[in-house]
Amino acid sequence: MIRILYVDDEADIREVAQLSLELDPDLEVRSCASGAEGLELAAGWRPNLILLDVMMPGMDGPTTFARLREQPETAGIPVVFITARTQTQEVQRFRELGARGVLAKPFDPMTLADQVRALLDG
Repeated sequence: MIRILYVDDEADIREVAQLSLELDPDLEVRSCASGAEGLELAAGWRPNLILLDVMMPGMDGPTTFARLREQPETAGIPVVFITARTQTQEVQRFRELGARGVLAKPFDPMTLADQVRALLDG
């Protein structure tokens, strides 16, 4: 099983993402609503990949990403940002932070699992 953690403050988008990812029977998906919850869940569950929303209240995606990198148990987990900010400069900034990739929001629910698998393989 490939463990995927999806972190997004929007409940509807979390639900769609989880359903979309679970179309792939090899993916086990958990989701949460904030960066703080994501840090705790990632440390205990140790996902193979984290999909992280950029714009969240409280702790945003880049801050959550930095905190993940500070913890030894989560420092090596690949992170993919999910964002509506897909201008070249923004994507380049996220990659410079060390993100495995950037997926555009809104995403296509029918191809999300394939996109995630490609990022895991790449």
